[in-house]
Amino acid sequence: MTSVPLIMLLLIGYAVYMFDNNEKRFPIPVILLLVGIGLYFMPFFQTIELTETLIYHVFLPGLLFASAYQFSTSALKKNARVIFTLSTLGLLLTAVLLGAGIYYIGNFWFDISFIEAMVVSAVLTPTDPVSVVAILKQSTDDESIANIVEGESLINDGTSIVLFTVLAEMYISKNTFQIGSFTWEFLYVSIGGAVTGLAAGWLLSRAVHATKHRDYQVMLSIIAAYGAFEAAEQMEFSGVLATVAAGIMLSWQLDHFNKEDKYKEALSGFWSVIEDSFLVLLFLLIGVVATEYLIHADWLIALFIFLLSLAVRFVTVFGSLQLFKGWRKIVDWKKAFLISWSGIRGTMSVFLLLTLSAMVFGDTNKLLLLSFPVVCLSLVIQSVGIYPLSKWLDD
Repeated sequence: MTSVPLIMLLLIGYAVYMFDNNEKRFPIPVILLLVGIGLYFMPFFQTIELTETLIYHVFLPGLLFASAYQFSTSALKKNARVIFTLSTLGLLLTAVLLGAGIYYIGNFWFDISFIEAMVVSAVLTPTDPVSVVAILKQSTDDESIANIVEGESLINDGTSIVLFTVLAEMYISKNTFQIGSFTWEFLYVSIGGAVTGLAAGWLLSRAVHATKHRDYQVMLSIIAAYGAFEAAEQMEFSGVLATVAAGIMLSWQLDHFNKEDKYKEALSGFWSVIEDSFLVLLFLLIGVVATEYLIHADWLIALFIFLLSLAVRFVTVFGSLQLFKGWRKIVDWKKAFLISWSGIRGTMSVFLLLTLSAMVFGDTNKLLLLSFPVVCLSLVIQSVGIYPLSKWLDD
């Protein structure tokens, strides 16, 4: 991607930020996605390429670190059991139920193998709150809902990559699913990534005291975010979980041992700019890249998979919350449905789809045509519906 289209995309994105005065009803990512779809039909932007490497090694570490650093450690501690259950066992259960549904019900309308259905479900299971969390905090009095949605999305990105990788390898090699090898790989990648990130976050918090220059301290945070990611990847751990853990550790350290408000202000100011800039570029690029698949998609099939994914997620969320006695008393079907609806497909799903498109085995184009429109339906319908739905359920 050359610098001219990049600057143009930033300019377009910032114009959207300036003129969108109703972010609650029309969230920024939705508008950016629709604008990106429109840009696809302009020759100037048709040469733009969004690769899985660009998303995974450039966009994701910055976005994840910014979200993790700003996520309240007290909220994480309070909702830890629910967040980790939804982002691990809940995600795996969602993938199995959705894959089974796509295979057994979907085969009445279209031809798809069980492993292909499971790959599609793995693509559609990670959640991306983007602007949803901000809307939830404005529209509902229950902060725990927003905290659960945000915390789950931070953790399940790492889980989803492990699941997708295993299923994609099965799809390519035609191997059968081995629960033992999957469990070992999942634990190895996840625990290794988390430990790497915690170490990086702790080292960063210690290094902050070595200099009083705020610019240098912010530079250290960049090294921690991307350094933890790349270090974990080099050791075949989860870079996603490493970056998330580094951000959470830094946040906890600063809250408990560092009272330098000016440093926190500088850090928040820098990463908020990075976050907004990355989101502008990412959602515009998603719109441009997805349009080719949207044009040739079967929208009735996409709508079926989308509705099925909502139903499966609600069953999983509601069932998971019933496992905890404290939550069983305070969470009714309305709150469970709101948490389910807030599980929007976004950045991670697109990364997994681009990874799938790079594969040379099998009919990956069929899987892309099935999945891309579902991701776009989720981004548009769920994002636009989150504010009126949360207000209605609160009544």
